[in-house]
Amino acid sequence: MQLNCPGCPEMDSQDAKIIKKMDILLITVGKTTTSYIQTGIDEYCKRLKRYVPFSIKCLPDIKNARKLTESQQKTEEGKLILSELSVSDHVVLLDERGDMLTSRGFSDFLQKGMLGGKKRMVFVIGGPYGFSPEVYERANSKLSFSKMTFSHEMIRLFFTEQVYRAMTILRGEPYHHD
Repeated sequence: MQLNCPGCPEMDSQDAKIIKKMDILLITVGKTTTSYIQTGIDEYCKRLKRYVPFSIKCLPDIKNARKLTESQQKTEEGKLILSELSVSDHVVLLDERGDMLTSRGFSDFLQKGMLGGKKRMVFVIGGPYGFSPEVYERANSKLSFSKMTFSHEMIRLFFTEQVYRAMTILRGEPYHHD
């Protein structure tokens, strides 16, 4: 079984154990309400079970958000997000101002985290107005999926599929085609 990708460091059986030890968590604000999107997310979560511990934590929408300013809403969501993080987490915001990676680049990014001994890599999709300054300050990095804007629900599906794709790239499986 191949556990590396072209241009990545060679991995031995010890490295394979490191891969299984790193958890990947996706934190989102609000539930996924569109059934076909949830079905897709569920499918990729099911597929990911054979590669890496992966989970999604859906934080509740802020109550009475319509009565709050944009800044107040980001602050309240930020408190919820920060409460889910531990000091050792590597936090990656999915943000329009983040770095854009190819699928192979994303698999390299995950592999570096795994080989670097990270216990948990946490990816965060914020609310409708983005993130509070406190969440930006806590983040280790930012990733962008596109210069285009997508719904928060669609990004959940795209992200989950990309994690699955990254795992198949790292294992040399025939899902991804360059």
